[in-house]
Amino acid sequence: MRLLSRYFVREMLLPFFFSLLMITFILFINFLLRAIDRFLGKGLDVLTILEYLFLNLAWIIALSVPMAVLLATLMAFGRLSEDNEINALRASGVGFLSIIRAPIMFGVTVALMLIYFNNYILPDMNFHARLLSGDIYRKRPGMNIEPGIFIDNIPDYSMIVGGKDGELFSDVRIFSKGKQEAQTSIHSKTGTLSTLADAFLLTLYDGEIHELESKDFTNYRRIIFETHKIIIPADDILLNRRDSSNRTDREMTVPMIIDKVENYKHRIGVVNKRLAGAFFRTLGDSLYPETISEGTQILDSARINIQADTTLSGNLLRKKERQIRSLERQVKNELQLITSYQKGRNKYQVEIHKKFSIPFACILFVLLGAPLGVMAKRGGFAISTSLSFGFFLLYYILLIGGEEMADRNQVPAWIGMWTPNAVVLIVSLYLILHTVRERAPISLLSFIKNREKSNP
Repeated sequence: MRLLSRYFVREMLLPFFFSLLMITFILFINFLLRAIDRFLGKGLDVLTILEYLFLNLAWIIALSVPMAVLLATLMAFGRLSEDNEINALRASGVGFLSIIRAPIMFGVTVALMLIYFNNYILPDMNFHARLLSGDIYRKRPGMNIEPGIFIDNIPDYSMIVGGKDGELFSDVRIFSKGKQEAQTSIHSKTGTLSTLADAFLLTLYDGEIHELESKDFTNYRRIIFETHKIIIPADDILLNRRDSSNRTDREMTVPMIIDKVENYKHRIGVVNKRLAGAFFRTLGDSLYPETISEGTQILDSARINIQADTTLSGNLLRKKERQIRSLERQVKNELQLITSYQKGRNKYQVEIHKKFSIPFACILFVLLGAPLGVMAKRGGFAISTSLSFGFFLLYYILLIGGEEMADRNQVPAWIGMWTPNAVVLIVSLYLILHTVRERAPISLLSFIKNREKSNP
């Protein structure tokens, strides 16, 4: 049996690495075509470009591995079935469940390695990729300015340029925004944008500055300049991208995410306690509603009871009504805050489940690919790709849909992330049951023959 196990693992290793390289290459080329605009004209050295591409390989590999496991299983079992090796093993008394034991252990090994990768390597590589992306943005920010388009992400200013020749802008117009003591507009014939250690430097040439005080419109100043420099803090534009303590959910390990989830739970508890205290002070009841509509119904009922209370004087009645109106506003604000905290908590919980649900799919894809390969009786790459594409599509549509619903607080995070695996498991067990009984539930062979006839 050990010899048989080694044989099956050896049969899966080469297709797995081949499939992993092929799928990774396709996804990497797609990413490169979308990201190439970030490199052009930036004056980056080759090592920086290679570092950026290498760091972004992490999320590509995390997606490629489960696909490669399914494709490798289909190719291995398809070839073994095509060469009648599966039938020979069955004739020798080796059941199908014994045959797939070694491939399942292969899937478990890959899943464990992917769990480690998703928890410790992927977050750091995503984090450093984002920091490097910010550095690339800082390299030549002028490349992100297009003529005729207003730029509104500069603190205190809006800017538009009439034209651009390399790094030199022409017909530069800048307008102050927000509530300031003086409204300022600047116009210059030309200008350039460069970077300092922690800021952008906007240098304008041959222009005018017009200032008009907001409190007294009679105070107007016009300043003509040959050179005028404006320093723009980089942190305000780059959203603290260089802050090593600021990580997104996909840049955190599981312990980091658990701390975030506990923090959100603590915030929700504080709001609930504050809301219960407000109800107790106003109505003498520490119960609080879970929805705004439920809170409105409770307060409407309390308002009717107060108005029907003949023992209350006019002043006391008006005071009670003011308290209820104040509590009504607080209920609305507090419950909206709780909903916001719940969405934030779910976002991090989704990431925790994703770190384990996607690797677990490697095991399920072995259970799915083995009976499919036996039924197909073809080990070619084209046939295996055709059979696996539909399951890839179904799995990732369910995964993306579940993540979106969980992020919107429509379903719990574990349901959103594990439903795709549950669907694949049900289909896999159904196919394995019919393979063990040696009865194909679907005529894959006729499907393949029809496909070969339509594509000679």
